[in-house]
Amino acid sequence: MTGGMTQPLVYFFGQGRADGTAAMKDLLGGKGAGLAEMTNIGIPVPPGFTIASSICIAYLESRQFPPRLLQQVEAALQRLEAATGKIFGGTEDPLLVSVRSGAAVSMPGMMETILNLGLNDETVVGLAKQSNNPRFAWDSYRRFVQMYGCVVFDLPKAPFEEMLERRKQAAGVERDIDLPAEEMTQLVGEFKAHITAATGKDFPDRPLDQLWGAIEAVFESWHTKRATDYRRLHSISDAMGTAVNIVTMVYGNLAEGSGTGVAFTRDPSTGERVLYGEYLLNAQGEDVVSGSRDPEPIERLRDTLPVAYGELERVARTLERHFRDVQDLEFTIENRKLYMLQTRRAQRTGHAAVRIACEMVEEGLITQEEAVARIPPMDLDQLLHPTIDPKAKLDLLTTGLPASPGAASGAVVFTADRAEERGKKGEAVILVRRETSPEDFHGMVEAKAILTARGGMTSHAAVVARGMGKPCVAGAQEVVVDEAAGFFAVDGRKMKEGEWITLDGGTGRVLAGRAALVEPELSGDFDRLLGWADKVRTLRIRVNADTPADAHRGRDFGAEGIGLCRTEHMFFEGDRLSAMREMIVAADDEGRQKALARLLPMQRGDFEGIFRAMEGYPVTIRLLDPPLHEFLPHDPAEVARLAEEMGREPKELQRIVDGLSEQNPMLGLRGCRLGIIHPEITAMQARAIFEAACTVAARKGRVQPEVMIPLTSTVVEYRRQALIVRQVAEEVFRERQITVPYLLGTMIELPRAALTADEIAAEAQFFSFGTNDLTQTTWGLSRDDAGSFLPYYIEHGIIPDDPFQVLDQSGVGKLISMACDLGRRTRQDLKLGICGEHGGEPAAIAFCDDLGMNYVSCSPFRVPIARLAAAQAALAKRGTMDRTKATV
Repeated sequence: MTGGMTQPLVYFFGQGRADGTAAMKDLLGGKGAGLAEMTNIGIPVPPGFTIASSICIAYLESRQFPPRLLQQVEAALQRLEAATGKIFGGTEDPLLVSVRSGAAVSMPGMMETILNLGLNDETVVGLAKQSNNPRFAWDSYRRFVQMYGCVVFDLPKAPFEEMLERRKQAAGVERDIDLPAEEMTQLVGEFKAHITAATGKDFPDRPLDQLWGAIEAVFESWHTKRATDYRRLHSISDAMGTAVNIVTMVYGNLAEGSGTGVAFTRDPSTGERVLYGEYLLNAQGEDVVSGSRDPEPIERLRDTLPVAYGELERVARTLERHFRDVQDLEFTIENRKLYMLQTRRAQRTGHAAVRIACEMVEEGLITQEEAVARIPPMDLDQLLHPTIDPKAKLDLLTTGLPASPGAASGAVVFTADRAEERGKKGEAVILVRRETSPEDFHGMVEAKAILTARGGMTSHAAVVARGMGKPCVAGAQEVVVDEAAGFFAVDGRKMKEGEWITLDGGTGRVLAGRAALVEPELSGDFDRLLGWADKVRTLRIRVNADTPADAHRGRDFGAEGIGLCRTEHMFFEGDRLSAMREMIVAADDEGRQKALARLLPMQRGDFEGIFRAMEGYPVTIRLLDPPLHEFLPHDPAEVARLAEEMGREPKELQRIVDGLSEQNPMLGLRGCRLGIIHPEITAMQARAIFEAACTVAARKGRVQPEVMIPLTSTVVEYRRQALIVRQVAEEVFRERQITVPYLLGTMIELPRAALTADEIAAEAQFFSFGTNDLTQTTWGLSRDDAGSFLPYYIEHGIIPDDPFQVLDQSGVGKLISMACDLGRRTRQDLKLGICGEHGGEPAAIAFCDDLGMNYVSCSPFRVPIARLAAAQAALAKRGTMDRTKATV
């Protein structure tokens, strides 16, 4: 516990002043800090007190409360009695309280709340007498016993709801609030009897016992599955803990002049500057969110309770100006008087976040830099891809990895050929595979989205889908694909070929049927916000692009060059794949050279298009990297079909395919090793690059080629490949009578390369960190197979995150940092960048900025995210923002 024995554990608020402030959110939680701040600035708030969040983790470790806490809570209750003129446990005008959670980071709906605490068979009589409304008093008691039974005794809600429903049917009423007081009285007895029968314990009658039971339950709710899952999803620390807020009850269920609701100071979906929300008359807060009654739009409150609505509008404006951000408000109206129960930073869609930030700059509430700092970078994804309509009713089949963002619906198909056939007819299809391979590329092009049962965030399906901007859910392990039978199954439920499903690549959800989608819409605010970000950032943003179309898309999103052009992706379709296969299976050098001669003009044409699209920005081209077997079929029937096309004997071709297979191909003959064994491949690719560069330069175009040698582990490997590239470059420059400046460097994706970076930097002009393979080889993980156990590791706290999704800064990051330092000691002007999938991950971008890298490179649709994240990293270094602020 921070602060030692002198720091208070309980913080009071009421009667116009509070012990805490908004700045004490880490200690008081968001809710407690908000209640304190509202009290201090004169907003009507019921008095109460907050137990510090530091107690939560201490309690969960020991299951005991410190004696100081017992004393301070009793003292706070006495202050509360003095402030309200009511007695806790009194029989004339009893003081009732709510007990609510509140962590420093908002976790809406994830932890527990109890209302009307302090009621028993005696105090309920006093409440009925004081309010002159027995039905209200017993309704409050009924609600309290049910809530306490569910939260403190951990009983399911269904039996309570069934008992309530039977009473309503017997009384002939539809709404809870219309149930007569006599029925409510009987219901309270039934509820208590159910609790005793289900738990073997009596319902506590002493209000003080009720209070401590509720405090314990709120602390315990920090470790519920839904709260833990929410924290994991939003990268919130388990060590934070929750505060507990004990607040005087105000009653929205007192009469028709009372009510409760939730409001936002601006529309959280669109960003429009209007009061937005819902309310219910004669209700308590749980009714608004539970769905037991249909709430009314907030604007109708103007007609039903105009004075209270006017006060709510005034409070909303005051709070938004005070906090300089959109607020999410909870309120209760008791006998036409407004009370505020919560204010917190409002969650909002990406579209709304951008609009609100830009408009608040116009209104003078915030600066341009503050606008840049407060948008969570990943929220921009919502502006770039279709998303599932938040109002849509969904039929969830299963959840996999969110491998490529966006949402799409289509008919299920199980083969790439079928996807291509139906896709070219204009039909919407989703390609479902156990896992994809390069042979599936043509089907992936035509599919609206891709679903795989195996693979991870950097699997073939994930990488290709991100490059094309298509939604992808990978590693959905509950999906059992039976291609031969034409269906996939999830927990026994079958989805046949032709049936429609919807994929949400942003969350990993797989849904049955055709869900309603919301199309992306880019506004002028989007460009304006990123323009402000570009003024701030120092890190350059490049794009991973393998085709001219990808390059154009990257430039449209603001990319300042290509950080990774994977030449192998150019070979996966049509005549190119045929020529590539001819080269691989050639019996001798002559046959291999003949096939390479066919590939040369294809590669050259692609490079020309890419250079033109980049308009003089640098283009890093990686020489052939994957093992050759990836370009060949593996199924015997497909091998036989290919043999017939090539005029070869099936057995002969099968022998070649088998000869190329490896036990661990990712650590086998690939990358620079392939170029060393087959130098003619390196020579062909180098010629294509430099001939394309010369062609563009001769036409007054600007080009900056950067040739990257992959999978280097020793400087000798690099030197041998670099020699070929330089020789070819000189040949082409002599032939074309023109010289194009270029850089020659390597991809650092093996630990040995990082450890000997000083030696490699003596020859290489740039390093680009391939974090996908560097993560694999550092961790000893296969990115395609680790999905079978990584979720368990994360769930049980063995590792904090999937290292293929979130850069492992303490392990992989240490190697990267070491390589940067060693490399620049040898070559001060060494250009440094990152081109793995982590290049679009905000925390990794901040890490790269801290290391002084020149650029990060990511898939086209991640470029805007990277631009914003790089700006936030620059602001964080200047001390003008907290890196956690934009993610809260």
